[in-house]
Amino acid sequence: MSQTGTGWATRIAEPLRVRPGSKVSLPDGFDPGERLGVRKQQDRTALLRRGVDLLAEYQDRLAAQDTHAILVVLQGMDAAGKDSTIKHVMSGLNPQGVLVVSFKTPSDEDLSHDFLWRYARRLPARGQMGIFNRSHYEEVLIVRVHRELLRRERIPSVGGRQDSIWQRRYQEINDWERYLTDNGIRLVKLFLNISREEQRIRFLRRIDNPEKNWKFAAADIGERQYWDQYQRAYSEMLTHTSTSWAPWFVLPADHKWVTRICAAAVIGRALVELDPQYPVPGESARQELRRARKELEAEA
Repeated sequence: MSQTGTGWATRIAEPLRVRPGSKVSLPDGFDPGERLGVRKQQDRTALLRRGVDLLAEYQDRLAAQDTHAILVVLQGMDAAGKDSTIKHVMSGLNPQGVLVVSFKTPSDEDLSHDFLWRYARRLPARGQMGIFNRSHYEEVLIVRVHRELLRRERIPSVGGRQDSIWQRRYQEINDWERYLTDNGIRLVKLFLNISREEQRIRFLRRIDNPEKNWKFAAADIGERQYWDQYQRAYSEMLTHTSTSWAPWFVLPADHKWVTRICAAAVIGRALVELDPQYPVPGESARQELRRARKELEAEA
């Protein structure tokens, strides 16, 4: 697939990008119910297929070049569609080259280290694609909404106002992501923007559908009372950590097919911009190929 055939990805992805330095105040500016102007089911299917094929082609080139890695960061409220986005968008990839990590409640060992430690341990190697299903951004989201979690981290006091820790963490995250970028890891940060009403509907489906019961947790309902606090925390996160080297993209999440197309477009565009190439064999390697061909042909 030539780069001239990937303009569709940029057209979809660019309006979703949070411009570095801009102020975000959810829900303003980003419509979770956006449909991309696509009406027909066949057009939806074709767009997603195009994105899946694009990722498959560039994953192969990424692995062959073995210079860069891709790290996809997925954040969103419960039921925003993170799991299904991974399942559908990555459906055409070679599983051997993909590392998916879902970060749960930190362990005692995690809490005995700095807040980025457990995330740094699961970074993808060169040539790989990594996916963080929830990520280091939980440290400025759930930890900010539920301040008691911060006390468990036993952070030394540095003086000043308590709120200053969040500004410090934004800076530390930005610096860490700059370090990763400088060392060949391209970050693709996706915030799945679901509305409160759509979340309510999806929770009801999990309750009513026996095959979805396992996805439901009573604690999820309790978290809905903190909706406004989470929206403020996400707004601050998007405002302070969308950088030129690792920008955020806000994906409409009320319609899962839209989320999947947008995710494929944003990840695909990042791969196209990296433009990994198949290695060109040197003269000694070409001689080995010619010798191998002669040996195989002699067996005929």
